[in-house]
Amino acid sequence: MTRKVLLVDDDAAVREALAQTLELADYAPVTAGSFVAAKDHIRADFAGVIVSDIRMPGRDGFHLLNYAREVDADLPVILLTGEGDVPMAVRAMGTGAFDFLEKPCAASDLLDVLERAQAARRLVLEQRALKHELEKGDPAARLLFGLSAQAERLRERVRTVARTGVEVLVTGPAGSGISKVAEVVHLMSPQSQGPFVKRPASGLTVQELRHVCEDAAGGSLFLDEISAMPTETQYAALEIVEQGVGARIIAGTTADLARLSDAGQFHADLFYRLDVMRVRIPSLAERPEDIPVIFRHYVAQAAEQAGIAAPDITSEHLASLMTQDWPGNARSLMSAAMRFVLGMPDEVASAAELGLSEQMAQVERSLLIASLGRHNGKASDAAKALKLPRKTFYDKLARYGIRPEDYRR
Repeated sequence: MTRKVLLVDDDAAVREALAQTLELADYAPVTAGSFVAAKDHIRADFAGVIVSDIRMPGRDGFHLLNYAREVDADLPVILLTGEGDVPMAVRAMGTGAFDFLEKPCAASDLLDVLERAQAARRLVLEQRALKHELEKGDPAARLLFGLSAQAERLRERVRTVARTGVEVLVTGPAGSGISKVAEVVHLMSPQSQGPFVKRPASGLTVQELRHVCEDAAGGSLFLDEISAMPTETQYAALEIVEQGVGARIIAGTTADLARLSDAGQFHADLFYRLDVMRVRIPSLAERPEDIPVIFRHYVAQAAEQAGIAAPDITSEHLASLMTQDWPGNARSLMSAAMRFVLGMPDEVASAAELGLSEQMAQVERSLLIASLGRHNGKASDAAKALKLPRKTFYDKLARYGIRPEDYRR
């Protein structure tokens, strides 16, 4: 998201100096000398923050604040105050101003407040965009998360492919959610009312393949990691596809099937038959802007499963997540979200540096917390669920500094 700032001040010299400060900090300032000049920029879709002087001729900063809140109550407005305006600015905080700064303000103070305001605005706009996607109502919008152009192309590709009813090849890096995408293809297909049967292709015999095709009749059969299918079964699969078995075949792989077929390690005819309709899932490294949305979803999911309140996620934490490569993609991000909810280390690397006993202690602590969360902080019920004597349970709580009352809702 472009870091826009609507800067409103009737003093041209102050306005220009602040604009230069913002530009040096990689913000995109839009300047205005009055409320009238600024009004057209104040919209519900404004992807930024407003910084306004309080004392201006005509309509002042309080009028601008009230107008902005009518347009969008979540649009951050930071007020710049003179020495005598501080009491008024404090009162304005109670009516919706994000913060206020006394003039002349240090650049570091302004940038600190802007960083917080921008993070808040970004979160609001992301949540609105996600809600908009979910309100579209189809499985692609509900189950395939992300706001990036790559995520939208993935959803559109799934919608297009699903309608055809022919065989599909879903590819992507490890942990990218190939099985989930395959299920979304099924849910949006003409076979959606039929069963969705999933089987790993590795070790699948010809007889087992024919059996699962019967199980999937009228629906879809997802063959996971088709590259590992035994050679004999690949020939049978090609025959089944060509004859038609009443089930749509959806194959998934993390391997380069084209390279394997060229090397004679995968049946070329089966590859070409499956590759008629391909869906490629982009890695998280290709779309880091989707990481905050996906992480928030996984945190909410993990908290619900653990029966505890979802912890606050700071903009700094999200920024840190976006700088990582995530070779395990959505699967590793889901694990990070679970560790975050349970108070375990943020990084896989930090856990790897610990000895076995330390790692086991972290797992034990997380299980204790999860059980307390599920039982509303009732220690006796949590101990019973973990099949621990009550004294042993309390001893463990004391060892890890866990208080049952912290998990009562």
